[in-house]
Amino acid sequence: MADRAGVAVSTLHYYESLGLIESWRTPANHRRYDRRSLRRVAVVRVAQTLGIPLAEVKAVLDRVPQGAAVGKADWQAASEVWRAEIDRRMALLERLRGQLDHCMGCGCLSLENCPLYNPGDALGAEGPGPRRWTEAVEDAAGS
Repeated sequence: MADRAGVAVSTLHYYESLGLIESWRTPANHRRYDRRSLRRVAVVRVAQTLGIPLAEVKAVLDRVPQGAAVGKADWQAASEVWRAEIDRRMALLERLRGQLDHCMGCGCLSLENCPLYNPGDALGAEGPGPRRWTEAVEDAAGS
């Protein structure tokens, strides 16, 4: 299973301890996994690549039956949970891409941008960190 899934054996054990996958033991006490666990591991790995926390992955995988036939409708229903979150992240990434060469309101007093976008570090009065960015994230979370 580890070879086929492209992960370490310890990773499978960890995923199992979190309830993301299940195994059973042979009479020789070897772990065995149902082949359907490959899809679950693939979902976990893709989600991790996208920065989705394992707790959120588990919430989605808990909607998909283990040890039973899983159909397209099961996966569609489970993935619906992520649609809004993925849309929110995409909007934030697009905003970030558009602001990478501009001030994000961090109060850094950059000689190039802050005098133009944040004169006198006015955003610093609103609190620490990248004010425009954190407000955008909060606005996106509220919508």
